[in-house]
Amino acid sequence: MDKKDFYLMKKNGKAISMVTVYDAAFARMAEAAQIDMLLVGDSAANVMLGMDRTADISMEAMCLFTNAVTQGAPKSYVISDMPFGSDAEPKTAVLNAKKLLEAGADAVKIEGLPLKSLKALRENEIEIVGHLGLLPQTAKNFKQVGQNEEEAEKILEQAQILDGLEPCAIVLEHIPSTLGQKISLAINAPTIGIGAGKHTDGQVLVMHDLLKMHPFKLPPFAKCFANFWEAGVSAFCEYKNWINEK
Repeated sequence: MDKKDFYLMKKNGKAISMVTVYDAAFARMAEAAQIDMLLVGDSAANVMLGMDRTADISMEAMCLFTNAVTQGAPKSYVISDMPFGSDAEPKTAVLNAKKLLEAGADAVKIEGLPLKSLKALRENEIEIVGHLGLLPQTAKNFKQVGQNEEEAEKILEQAQILDGLEPCAIVLEHIPSTLGQKISLAINAPTIGIGAGKHTDGQVLVMHDLLKMHPFKLPPFAKCFANFWEAGVSAFCEYKNWINEK
């Protein structure tokens, strides 16, 4: 698939699936399930490296994770997050985006609206995915955004500006369902919601939430489809017992 396929999916009313993946093994599973978009998220900082903030992950780490995912899912459309600070100005943004493309990504995702950097990427024929609403790299808290009229209008305006750059998609995070629907109807690019209601053109979840790979409480908008934490702990216990029985 490529960008035009996602626009066609939106036009035809077909929901777009996206999930975060970080290594070859799980990327292989996602490709086998025919997930439409694989996102190498900077959430790897938290779920893979044990860091406190997504902003702490490096470009080198993102390239490593990206390469692992593309090795495991060579036929999939892979998007890589631009880590915090990597898009600070246009020249830097282009250089860093090219590193992710060299690692195998088809497109890069940028939080917020660093317009000069985004334009520079498009001028260099680099595919982009936007990310509006709650922005984890810079957020001071993780409360829903866009609840008041002024904030909601600002997010809508940002989405319309981004839409003019013809992104592959725009991720909308933790905003009211009504705003997610309003943006989806107002722009041409597909919208991918994570806590943005059911009226976006697609949905994304963090793999570790979707598969419940941790003992922590899920975000309010996440849904668990399997419990790898319980299954994994149980398997390790059985392994230990098996060794002790030798």
